[in-house]
Amino acid sequence: MLKTMKSKPNFVSMDLGTANTLVYITGQGIVYNEPSIVAYKIRENRIIAVGIEAYKMIGKGNKNIKVIRPMVSGVITDIRATEAQLKHIFEKLRLTKILKNSVMLLACPSVITELEKSALKKIAINLGAQEVFIEEEVKMAGLGGGVNIYAPVGNLIIDTGGGTTDIAVVSSGDIVVSKSIKVAGNYLNEECQKFIRSQYGLEIGSKTAESIKINIGSLSRYPDERRMKVYGRDVVSGLPREVEITPEEVREVLKVPVSRIVDLTVQVLEDTPPELAGDIFRNGITICGGGALIRGIDKYFADTLQLPTKIGELPLLAVINGTKKFEAEVWHMIDLSKKRIQLDTII
Repeated sequence: MLKTMKSKPNFVSMDLGTANTLVYITGQGIVYNEPSIVAYKIRENRIIAVGIEAYKMIGKGNKNIKVIRPMVSGVITDIRATEAQLKHIFEKLRLTKILKNSVMLLACPSVITELEKSALKKIAINLGAQEVFIEEEVKMAGLGGGVNIYAPVGNLIIDTGGGTTDIAVVSSGDIVVSKSIKVAGNYLNEECQKFIRSQYGLEIGSKTAESIKINIGSLSRYPDERRMKVYGRDVVSGLPREVEITPEEVREVLKVPVSRIVDLTVQVLEDTPPELAGDIFRNGITICGGGALIRGIDKYFADTLQLPTKIGELPLLAVINGTKKFEAEVWHMIDLSKKRIQLDTII
């Protein structure tokens, strides 16, 4: 009688970022890439929108609708909302069957606690996963950004997302030294909001601030610089008003928080073993994440630290692409685990 071959479990990976949540499935590619936002009705405690649809509601909701980010500054603020968000995503994509007995890899900010990691593993198992692995985003970002993290060579990776900026020296497949700071995309948006309020007496929303950062934000001069019209509410009269801001103004706003990331990078370099520091002097810095898209950020780091600096491949997708490349390593770890169990049984 022929033995039926067991089919290989599905591999599913997720980038649980503060700004966006991304889902990758082997054979299907990236099946989901939307903002990490949930909107629900307060009275019914029922989710009404997730992702882009929920993002559209920011600043435009009412007293019966609450719009939240399940993860803020790399910290899970609402574990129930996180579980509801992920469940909603997979039901929407009709992928609940794929999750059954799957192997799941979660990429998370380095600042999350062991308790939060356990909670995330529990969520993944509740969704149907058989085995769950958790890796730091900065490590996955380096791998997805084009860095050979497995080589016995020091590489400095900066992953600046929505809530946190993680800085790590990676060598021989793992993190040697790392630090994290809650200065990233959302923080930059807040700084733009504060500047517009103090300089022009105009209250603007977070979405408008993000638009300023994306459209005219930079850390060095660039061709065809243009002013941008900004709309908001006058803090004195309370009436709608518009102002024009310049790229130079925004540049000065962004340089202050980015200089804090530079300072933390120096601290990481000070803690780096000498041999690896020598490698970094030759290999330089790789910047990934949404922050890598700020005009001139690579030049700013190169000029400030006197180290070659480059933007990683597809910086917005670096983490999820890293999980894709890490799949082979996950299967290898599972095989090793099975061999150990067999060996213990024999002994």
